[in-house]
Amino acid sequence: MSRQYISGCCAVAEAARLAEVNVVAAYPITPQTSIVEYLANYVAKGELKAEMIPVESEHSAMSACIGAACVGARTFTASSSQGLALMHECLFMAAGLRLPIVMAIANRALAAPVSIFCDHQDSLAQRDTGWLQFYVENCQEALDTILIAYRTIEDERVLLPAMVCLDGFFLSHISEPVDVPEAEQVKRFLPAHSPKYPILDVNNPGIFNVMAFPDTYEEFSYDRHVSMLRAREVLRESMADFARLFGRSYDLIETYGCEDAELILLGMGSMMGTVRTAVRLLREEGEKVGLVKIKSYRPFPTQEVAAAVQKTAVIGVLDRGLSTGLGGIIYPEVLKSLYHLTTRPLALNFIVGLGGRDVTIPILQRAVQEMKQAIGASRPKRETIWPGADRALLQAWGIKD
Repeated sequence: MSRQYISGCCAVAEAARLAEVNVVAAYPITPQTSIVEYLANYVAKGELKAEMIPVESEHSAMSACIGAACVGARTFTASSSQGLALMHECLFMAAGLRLPIVMAIANRALAAPVSIFCDHQDSLAQRDTGWLQFYVENCQEALDTILIAYRTIEDERVLLPAMVCLDGFFLSHISEPVDVPEAEQVKRFLPAHSPKYPILDVNNPGIFNVMAFPDTYEEFSYDRHVSMLRAREVLRESMADFARLFGRSYDLIETYGCEDAELILLGMGSMMGTVRTAVRLLREEGEKVGLVKIKSYRPFPTQEVAAAVQKTAVIGVLDRGLSTGLGGIIYPEVLKSLYHLTTRPLALNFIVGLGGRDVTIPILQRAVQEMKQAIGASRPKRETIWPGADRALLQAWGIKD
C-alpha cells in the first residue's frame, strides 16, 4: 500500500485500474472528464489492459457498457449532470438486464441556469432506475467504494448496476492523502469477474431482452426490487471483508454523537465533513447534537436511520437536491423510515448547497437554531427551510420569504 496525494478523480481512476476493468466507455463532461483521462493514460501506458471506447455521447457510453457487460466484461464509465440525464433511457436497460456495471458520478447541478458546480440533483433524479447509489465524503472513500461496489453487485444475489457519487469539484478536483492498495491485495478482495449468468456468446447464440407480456413483467420488477433489498446484506458482507483486508470500516450509515443527541443532522456527501465539525463545536458549547451520514442511498437504510434517530427530539434533513414544489428529495424517504416508530422525532427539511454553494458552519448553526425552536411542537411552523438562501437577492427579485 502506498500513500499518494491525489484528487477524487484520480482516486476513482486508480480504483478502476485496481479492479482490472475490461472495458471503459468514455465521453467527457465537467467535472468527471479527468477520471476517463486518467484511465486512457493507464491504457496507453499498458498499466491497464482494457478496451477504451471513446463514444459520441453519454447515451452511447452507457450503450457500450451494456454491450460489453452482456459478454461478461467488467465494465466502467463515468458521467455527470446533463450527461447522466442523457443516459436515462439506458440506465433502466442496464438494471433490467441485471448487468453489474459501475459508474462514477461527479455530482453537478442540472441546467437551466447553466452550472458546472455540485449538487445531488443529477444522480438523485435517477434514483428509480434500479441502480444502487453510494455517496462518499472524501477521496479515500471514493477509491474504496468503487472496489466495494464491484464486489457487491457482481454477487449473484444482487446483479444490479451501481453509481458511486462524489461531489463535483469539492471532491473530484480536491487532492488529499489517499492510501492506494497493492494490486495483489485488491485481487484477494475482488477476484477477476467470472459471471455465471448467461452472456452473449457467438458459439452459443441466445436472445436477450425479449418481450415481457403482462403475465410476467410485474414479476421481473418484483425480482429487481427483492435483489435491491437483498443488496443490503451483501453490501455489509463486502464492507466487512474490506475492513478485514484494508483496515477501513464502512456501513450503510455512519453516526456521530447520536447516543444522547436531542438534535440530529442527517445528510450525505462531502458536506458531512463540515457537519461533523459543526456538531463537534456545538457539543463543546453544551448542545446535544448528533450526525447521521447516509452512505448507501439505494438500497435506502430505512431500519438503520430509524434506529439511529428514534430517541432524538428533532431531526434536520440536509438536502442537496430539490423536488420542485415539494422540498428535499431525501426528506420523504427519511419520513418513511420514521413513520412506523411508536414515538418519532419532529422532522425539518433544510435545502442547502444547490449549484455548488458552500454548506458552511454558520448555515448549519442556523439550521440547528431552527431545530431548537421546534422542540416540543406537535408539528413544525415551517417544514422546508432554506438557511443559506440570500434573502436580499430574493427580495430584489420581488420574492417574499
